[in-house]
Amino acid sequence: MTALPVLAAPVAPTAPPADSAEAAREVDRLFAEAERAIEAYNGAAERVEELEAALGRSQERVARGQQLVNDRRHVIGATAAAQYRAGGLDPTLVLLLSDDPDTYLVRAAAVERAGARGAQGLRDLLDAQRGLERRRAEADARLAELSAEKDELNRHKRTAQRRLAAARRQYERLSARERAERAERERAARETRPAPAPTPVTGPGSARAAAAVAAARGVVGRPYAWGQAGPTAFDCSGLIQWAYAQAGVSLPRTSQGQAAAGRRVPLDEARPGDIVVYRADASHVGMYVGDGQIVHAPYPGASVRYEGVGMLPVSSVVRP
Repeated sequence: MTALPVLAAPVAPTAPPADSAEAAREVDRLFAEAERAIEAYNGAAERVEELEAALGRSQERVARGQQLVNDRRHVIGATAAAQYRAGGLDPTLVLLLSDDPDTYLVRAAAVERAGARGAQGLRDLLDAQRGLERRRAEADARLAELSAEKDELNRHKRTAQRRLAAARRQYERLSARERAERAERERAARETRPAPAPTPVTGPGSARAAAAVAAARGVVGRPYAWGQAGPTAFDCSGLIQWAYAQAGVSLPRTSQGQAAAGRRVPLDEARPGDIVVYRADASHVGMYVGDGQIVHAPYPGASVRYEGVGMLPVSSVVRP
């Protein structure tokens, strides 16, 4: 997966907007910046989850390798005991049964080259030990990668928090009249496009698309919460991922990942279930539900809702 870039620290506060419309646009701009930071955080969180799973698999392989070494040593130990009872102990077995981990491989390689008795058993043990060392090295590398990615995740988290705080501060600077005007514009935009009636979905993948649409419709009214992917709260890409998961479809966690998670179609050919991707940087997504509308999770302080598909510049439409 391509790593998302680390976002720069927020710029210094701009001069106060000249009028209420400009003030509202500044709030929207700051929320858009926050959303970009949130999607970067989501991408890092997704990579952390993948690395944790990979580390778990590596650790399981280490455990299996250790068990194999133990089993091989047990076999050789039994052989040594039998030889001892018969009146002697091969010095090569004494060497290989040593518990000194620092010199074991060097000594074992020397014994292998010397062609010791019981060569097959010794080679089996040596191979198992070498395999164990490789698996341990792999697990160590996974752990280091995970630690670095967690540091990246924390950086993105702090950036998202700063961006959201800046947006909230700008919103709080709005006068009561400006807040009321902004709320009225949003309410009017929603009321001019009431929730569309369910639209039949046809064609390949129609059943899963219909199930995803039904899931998205079912959570309209639930709150936006950054970094959340349901079922009680959502950010924009979390809503899309969760809705499609209810249809048995696995999608990437970020809006950028979802923008590449299917076949692109023209906006005028969009059908329910398609993902509508907004802005040139694909920093916002919604689900098309028919009748020129989407369901999406807009921004902090808002709820999952219906909105006209043209509410932001559309960069692409993707059919998973």
